Amino acid sequence: MSVVTIPTLETKRLFLRSPEPQDYPDFKATFSSYRSRFMGGPLNKYEAWMLYAAEIGHWNIRGFGMWMIHEKTTGETLGMAGGWFPAGWPEREIAWIIWPEKSGHGYALEATHAARHHLYHEMGWDGAVSYIDPKNLDSIRLAERLGAVKDKEAATIDGSDAVYRHPSPDRLKSGQIADGIALEISHYCDPLFKPKGMPVD
Repeated sequence: MSVVTIPTLETKRLFLRSPEPQDYPDFKATFSSYRSRFMGGPLNKYEAWMLYAAEIGHWNIRGFGMWMIHEKTTGETLGMAGGWFPAGWPEREIAWIIWPEKSGHGYALEATHAARHHLYHEMGWDGAVSYIDPKNLDSIRLAERLGAVKDKEAATIDGSDAVYRHPSPDRLKSGQIADGIALEISHYCDPLFKPKGMPVD
């Protein structure tokens, strides 16, 4: 079986790279913590290992997957963002998670915006959804900031999740949504910016 070459994406503050073995400790710590409660966690050691193996294998099976988010200046991993479509998912998903101690800096918005752009324009996606626990208000706010809207008619994974549908590539071309995202990211890139009362990611 051929191995997929995973592209590296770059934003003003971030590199999005393939998940590597050395990134696993941060992944395990997050998915073993309360932070992962809306994503099937907390997981035990074996479950966390299996999920991380699935993250890597997903790229070879599907041709796309989740990137590891790295901060440019330090090289630290901050979380993950990208495409996700395991067995049982009704549609292709755009997903994200930020490590607990790295939240509050707009990294999820910046990384997910870049990942979605690549999936749309380089991978040919014509749309996507995000499956979100209705109690996960931070992720719901982030989905809305990305221009996604709740789709009450869409099939869910197990009946307990909310489906947020992302704008199509054509809708994003209009500029209003994309310009708003770019403006918010530029605020977070400003070292003097101090968000108050804003969504954490």
